[in-house]
Amino acid sequence: MEVEGFQSVKDQVGFCGIWCGSCPAGNGAMIELTRKYEELVKKYNLEKRVPKGFDFKEFAKGLACIQTMPLCPGCRKGGGGPSCKVRICALSKGLADCSLCDQLIECRNFEQLEAGNPKIKTDLMKIRNVDREKLVERWTSELQTKWPHCILSCAAA
Repeated sequence: MEVEGFQSVKDQVGFCGIWCGSCPAGNGAMIELTRKYEELVKKYNLEKRVPKGFDFKEFAKGLACIQTMPLCPGCRKGGGGPSCKVRICALSKGLADCSLCDQLIECRNFEQLEAGNPKIKTDLMKIRNVDREKLVERWTSELQTKWPHCILSCAAA
């Protein structure tokens, strides 16, 4: 069983080199996890077991809100942040992705991404001339090996 949304993004690698299939906010994993969590909360009647002062109704509203999040189609299909400097620049230069840019190392469009992943540019350079289809197959396989019940592919336990 696969998470709704994963199929539409699993083959996409963004202009920045991030694999869209690995994004839990856009690939459906967060929504699926929230649904499963909500099921457990109801099954074990946790509303009656929470500590005093815990606002269970607000908590339930939060879970419901997450479940209404739209799935991201990936930046190559119109998803992602509308003002993404990386995507805008790559498209303006006619690049398939930023690994092909001669100015990647000096590029300041990656500053926000580098805050969370300081090696993003060097990782992107490693996939410069790699067959993307085989790369995505390898990444998916690695995820399923490392995390056999990973929510990204939602393998049945």
